[in-house]
Amino acid sequence: MASSLSRSPERPPRLHLFDLDGTLIHGSSAAVEISHQLGVDAEIRELELAFAAGGMTPPDFAARACALWSELTEDHITAAFMGAPWLSGIREVWAEIRERGERSAVISLSPDFFVGRLLLQAPPSRPSSPLPTPGRGPSGIVRTRGTGSATDDAGGGTGGGVDATYGSRWPTVPFRQQPDPAGILSAEAKVRIADELCAEFGVSRNECVAYGDSMSDAALFAAVPVSVAVNADGHVRGLATAEYEGKDLREAYGLVRKSP
Repeated sequence: MASSLSRSPERPPRLHLFDLDGTLIHGSSAAVEISHQLGVDAEIRELELAFAAGGMTPPDFAARACALWSELTEDHITAAFMGAPWLSGIREVWAEIRERGERSAVISLSPDFFVGRLLLQAPPSRPSSPLPTPGRGPSGIVRTRGTGSATDDAGGGTGGGVDATYGSRWPTVPFRQQPDPAGILSAEAKVRIADELCAEFGVSRNECVAYGDSMSDAALFAAVPVSVAVNADGHVRGLATAEYEGKDLREAYGLVRKSP
């Protein structure tokens, strides 16, 4: 008898593309969680409001955030990652996607030093043990800082992580220079990266499912046939094929799990 995880024989494998801030992280962002560790909550909120209102570009935001994070260390990054308000069920969703012979990736404008940790391990439901610093480990995980991406050449992270991650390229901590504006991602870059991942995983845009919450996801939602607005604002609700409000990724994924 066929497994309940088997996909429809008429449908090719799909590529699931997840946003990070406000999507996988509920009501918050990597920048907010990092800033909380450094005690600059009010300052980063001001930057985020200005960015959301169109008052600054992604490179402008990165430059000003970098100035706020002059004392940032790997310990701060780990604490921010482990303490972030992640949706429940992320590990389970990514595991089922993999069991179905499909792929998943996270594409985010946030710093690659934060986003890339999702390749190593699915995020915790609550704070737990420290996460290792991304790098080459025994499973063959490689961080490619030149592209702001990370892929696992063994076919997935050792701790239930995603198949690939893309984040804005930042210098290593502690910072000795500003982020290169050419390495900071934009909303439009998400579509380009999705195309690159399609080529890598042998699928087309027609097999992509996007999950996001805000203006930075609008271009990708317009480019793929299936999308889920997760705790979203008005920028993407009208573009999405499904909407979800809540704190469990399994429920959001369930809206499109069996869609054509």
